[in-house]
Amino acid sequence: MATVDFPVQIALLDDHPLFRQGMRYILQSLPFVESVVEAGAYAELLALCRQRLPDVLLLDLQMPGMDGPEVAERLLAEFPDLKIIVLSMFSADKFITQMMKLGARSYLPKDVNQAELTQALQAVLTTGHYFSERVSRALVRGVQHPTRQPATSLLLTEEVHFTKRELDVLRLICEGRTTAEIAEDLFLSSRTVDGHRQRLLEKTGSPNVASLGVYAVRHGLLDG
Repeated sequence: MATVDFPVQIALLDDHPLFRQGMRYILQSLPFVESVVEAGAYAELLALCRQRLPDVLLLDLQMPGMDGPEVAERLLAEFPDLKIIVLSMFSADKFITQMMKLGARSYLPKDVNQAELTQALQAVLTTGHYFSERVSRALVRGVQHPTRQPATSLLLTEEVHFTKRELDVLRLICEGRTTAEIAEDLFLSSRTVDGHRQRLLEKTGSPNVASLGVYAVRHGLLDG
């Protein structure tokens, strides 16, 4: 893997200040990073890019007002050389393939460790792309089983339907209940609870239970 031997500016677009603060701390510790700029909304990021185009943009997929696909499409229309790395809690193939088709250079989970984040940044800066095993598998499956959905469609706005039982399980998961406790409360077998949990993860594109909780809060699934 080639190393970066020139000073780099990284931009970060995410609507959560605490996440940006943590990422800034990590990024500033990397020897090749000269500066880090951050924004909580598209308009703020656009102004930063027009002042000085960053070498790499770390982009969240879901934000109020304008989601990641639309942000990427608009930015790359104005700044075609901008290198975008997606950082997202969504891990379903459809999100990965959509963003790569739109021009992202890599796609990483938000719980990525510092070593892989550094490797991805170095690869994108020196070779143009970083394909993790997860991204490679998603792209291969996308080729083998192509969909008719255009790459520029905003997949994050798709309506996801949940059964009442799935929502019951989701609520208890978010309360921190174990599989055995959920099974007892809902008069289900542990295997059935596990099945509901797996379907919830698949429907929401969440990589783990923690991300499932974030999805539930963001989409108001626990209201009422």
